Amino acid sequence: MTRRPDTPRTLAVRLDSAGDVLLAGPAIRALAAGSASTTLLCGPRGEAAGRLLPGVDRIMVYDAPWVSLSPPAVLPDDLTDLVARIAAERFDRALIFASHHQSPLPAALLLKMAGVPWVAADSEHYPGSLLQLRHRREPYRHEAAAALELADAAGFPLPPGDAGSLRIAEHPDTTALTGDGPYLVLHPGAAVPARMWTAARAAGAVAALAAAGHRVVVTGGPGERSLTAAVAGRHGLDLGGRTGLPELAGVLARARVVIVGNTGPAHLAAAVRTPIISLFSPVVSADRWLPYQVPHVRLGRQDAACAGTRARLCPVAGHPCLDSITDDEVLHAVAALTVGAGRTEPAARKAPA
Repeated sequence: MTRRPDTPRTLAVRLDSAGDVLLAGPAIRALAAGSASTTLLCGPRGEAAGRLLPGVDRIMVYDAPWVSLSPPAVLPDDLTDLVARIAAERFDRALIFASHHQSPLPAALLLKMAGVPWVAADSEHYPGSLLQLRHRREPYRHEAAAALELADAAGFPLPPGDAGSLRIAEHPDTTALTGDGPYLVLHPGAAVPARMWTAARAAGAVAALAAAGHRVVVTGGPGERSLTAAVAGRHGLDLGGRTGLPELAGVLARARVVIVGNTGPAHLAAAVRTPIISLFSPVVSADRWLPYQVPHVRLGRQDAACAGTRARLCPVAGHPCLDSITDDEVLHAVAALTVGAGRTEPAARKAPA
C-alpha cells in the first residue's frame, strides 16, 4: 500500500476480540490509505487478527479493564506504561473504534494524557475536550459500516476500488490439515456460551451432515479440544487446537460453507469470502453483528426470551434460540449456499418499531 510522507501518523484503537478487530479492518484500510503509517492498539484477544489486516504497520497491545471479558485489575503502573508507549510514537491523530454499547472515553482520556492532539470516536456521552470529532452513529448500524462511517467523517474515505468488505492479507495452504476434496466447516465454540450450540446439538448436526454425504471439518482453539472431539465424534474431522488464526483462515477459505455462531471465526470466514450459516443467538442485535458483505443464511429463533439481554450464559432452559434449529434447516441452508446463489441480509436494516 502506497503511503505519502506528508500524511499523518495515525493510531487506530480497537480493544476487543478477534472478531471486533476484523470488523474494523475496512476502516483501518481507509486510515492506511491516508496515513504515512498506521498503528493498531488492540487487546490481547485481538492481536492475532490485527496481524492479518492489510494496512496495519505496527501493533500495540493493552488489556483494557473496561473492555476485556476477564478484566484485569486497574494498575497505575500499567496505565503509566501505556501512556508512555503512546507518547513515544508521537501520533498525529487517533480514531477509537468501539461497539455501540461501549464508551470510547476511557481510551480517549489515556490518548490525551499521551499527547495525541486529535482524537475521534462515536460517543453518546459528552466528551469535553477528549474528542476533537464526536461522531454519532446511525441506529442499528452494522459494526463494520459504523467504523467506516467514523473513518470517513474523520477525512479517511476508502480508496478507489475498495468495496469495504472484510479482508485479510494472506493465509497459508492448509490442505495437509484438511485433505483434498470439498468439505464443510462446523465451528462449535464461542467466547460467549450463549452464542453457541450445546455440544450434543452440534454433534447431532455433524452426524446429519455426514449422513447427507458431506465431509465435515470441526475447528476450535487450543482450549476447545474436548468440545471439538465430542462434536466431531466418528463423523467429522477434528482439527481442535491444531490451527492458529492464520491456519484457521486457510481452512475456512477452502470450505464450501462455514457453520458458526456469532463469534470471531464467523467474521474470519467473511474475510476469506466463504458463505456462512450463521447460528445467531438474539442476545445481541443481528443488524450489528451478522456476517458482513458475504452470502449467508441466518438460523436461530430471534423471538426467543433471551432476545436483547446481552446474556453470556443462556438464561432460558433448553437453549431454545439455537438448539431448536433442526437438521433439516441446516441441510436446506447448506443447499441454498452451495446450489443456489445464497442470500445476504441487509447490514444496516433498521430495527422494527
